[in-house]
Amino acid sequence: MRTVRVKISGRVQGVFFRASCARLAEDLGLSGWVRNLPHGGLEALFEGPDPAVDHILAWCRRGPPHARVERVEVQVEPPLGGSGFRIER
Repeated sequence: MRTVRVKISGRVQGVFFRASCARLAEDLGLSGWVRNLPHGGLEALFEGPDPAVDHILAWCRRGPPHARVERVEVQVEPPLGGSGFRIER
């Protein structure tokens, strides 16, 4: 199990990044959340098995079709033991 906080910058708002991310996280059985940041980027927290976290991190580096990801910062976090994945407003 691993927990990571991710900050994603580029053209990532208004391109269904959060919805696509949440759908994939749920499909992978991850817990956590994703939200927009005021400066135009996104932040997400993913918790789950290493292969699933690796998979969603690889996806975050490209995003959905209309996104243009410029930078992805990943920080390891202590486990939270949460359940479910949500989009934060």
